[in-house]
Amino acid sequence: MEFMEVIRQRRSVRKYRPDPVPQAKIDHVLEAARLAPSWANSQCWIFIVVTDPKVKRRLAEAGNDWIEQAPTIIVACADPKKSGVKGDQQYYLLDIGIALEHLVLAAADEGLATCWVGWFDEHTARAALGVPDDIRVVALTPLGYAEEEPEARPRRSLGEIVRRDRWG
Repeated sequence: MEFMEVIRQRRSVRKYRPDPVPQAKIDHVLEAARLAPSWANSQCWIFIVVTDPKVKRRLAEAGNDWIEQAPTIIVACADPKKSGVKGDQQYYLLDIGIALEHLVLAAADEGLATCWVGWFDEHTARAALGVPDDIRVVALTPLGYAEEEPEARPRRSLGEIVRRDRWG
């Protein structure tokens, strides 16, 4: 698919078919995430691929019941010590954001559905996955084939969001 078409086609999907995702497609989207830029090329990310129904159920208990229906859940973790801090900006959050966006766009290109999930109980997710205390569970996405086809959501025009040279 042409790049802008991938961006236009990507949707946040919350209903998935049970069909398993081939390992080659999982590897492809993880490779896209691996190639993302990061603070000082620190690559602070660790991705956990979850397919075990019991672990998916425990992740769903972290706040999003619907995620367990997807055949795969990708959990994006970060080691904050491997990323930078400038002022009050903790760059591991940006690093994971860029890597996970690479992943969801690669998934869309492969005909797979995702939904960026940033709201969940980190403590519950950490316990479900056995993540060490010094590693942050930042975001997750179900990964699978869409059971639904959500409509495109409205976007603001460029005129509403772009300023030239200064704010006003």
